[in-house]
Parts: sequence; C-alpha cells; structure tokens
Amino acid sequence: MLEVRGLTKRYNRIPAVDRVSFSIRPGEILGYLGPNGAGKSTTVKMLIGLIEPTIGEILFHGRDVRADWPGFLSQVGYVPEEPHLYPQLSGLEYLQLVGRLRGIGRAVLEPRMDQLFRLFSLWEDRHAPLSAYSKGMRQKVLVSAALLGNPELLILDEPFSGLDVNAAIVLRTLIRALADEGKMILYSSHVLEVVEKVCSTVLILRKGKAVAHDRVERLRGLLAQPSLEGVFAQLTEQEDPARVVNGLIAAMRS
Repeated sequence: MLEVRGLTKRYNRIPAVDRVSFSIRPGEILGYLGPNGAGKSTTVKMLIGLIEPTIGEILFHGRDVRADWPGFLSQVGYVPEEPHLYPQLSGLEYLQLVGRLRGIGRAVLEPRMDQLFRLFSLWEDRHAPLSAYSKGMRQKVLVSAALLGNPELLILDEPFSGLDVNAAIVLRTLIRALADEGKMILYSSHVLEVVEKVCSTVLILRKGKAVAHDRVERLRGLLAQPSLEGVFAQLTEQEDPARVVNGLIAAMRS
C-alpha cells in the first residue's frame, strides 16, 4: 500500500501542496484532480523524488521511502505529463536504455519490448528516431517504458495526452485491467469523463489543499451533482462556463 501523510511543499513559505494525505491499496485507482496550479504536479514530483517535501511522509508497504529511494522507485512506473525523450534515440533504443537502467535482464527485456511495440502499433517504427515520432507515438513509448518493469505502483500524469481514440480506449481498458491484477494506480488528469469511468476514488485539490476525497458516487450524492464535472466545478469554485463564453463572444464583437 502507498500512504501519503501530511505531504507539504512550501516555496518561500507559500504552500504549493498543503498537508495532503491519501492512501492507495492494491487494486485501487485514485483520481488526483485539481485546476492548474492546484499542486498536482508538485505532488507527483515529490512522490518520484524529483523534489524534496518540506514536511510529510511517503510510506510504501509501511516503510518510509526515503530509507530506500532506489528500492521504492524500482517498483514505480511513471508516465510524465510532457513526453521529454532523447530525440536522437530510436524507440527501441530508448526502451533498451530504460530496461537496462531498471536492471531487467536481456532475456526478459527483449521479448517484453517486442510485445509492447506490437501491441501499441509501433513495430514498424521501432528503429526510427524519436524525433520523427508524433506526440501520440511518443506517449505510447512513455507508457511502454512505465510498464516495462512490471511495477506495483503506476503514477500516470495526463497519460492520454496525444493518443488517438483507439489508443485511448486500449489504455483506459489497460488501466482497469492492471487494477484488477492488484496494481496501485495514481491517475492525475483534467479529462474528468475518463476519471469518472476508471477511478475507484478521487481526491480534488484546490490551492494545494485537499477539498474532497471519496468515491465519485458519494461525492455526486453529497453535492447533488449529476457528474464528476459538476462536483469538480463546485469544489474548486470554477467560473460559470456560460458566463465566460458569453463574455468571450462579446469581446470578439466589440
């Protein structure tokens, strides 16, 4: 189980993430939501060790991850929001690099890469440089890299970015199937319709603080909202879209 307790990150005494706590058990998918600047990416960066928390704990199976960061990260698959890859490498070379850094033996790595390339329809392009890949193709490479080590915990930050409809359906089905196999999944996204379909529970951030953490159905009932989109808009105090649209049209005509 992943446990986050009172996780806080301050910059010049201003909290970007403020005492956030949650847990993810095997088989659970936690939707991690919030408007831009709410603290989602900061949380993810703390979880994968890119930035140090100001205070708070991250426990994995009851142990503080800071006691063994390499051991914890060996059990984590991460899909970042932006596909920053080495453009001079081919897709095949990139997955080889990731696999070797993870210590996966060649006998396991080679057939696993072949399967991923075929299943993500990248087989014909595996030797092409990543600079020639479309955004959706690069996203498939990132997802493949995250799955390569068969991790216990998946951290997905806008994983559907750039994917076509068919690839998005495959990934959505895959996320559910991985949870059914006992994987723990943190899924950060702005695509609320997908979150509503795949996530066991959701946590909604506003200005660094958790303003809701519960099952989607329960939140809809408590707030008398027909959808997660309505729950999100109410809790994060979003402006009325119709009013904004009317203002934009008026600005265009002025």
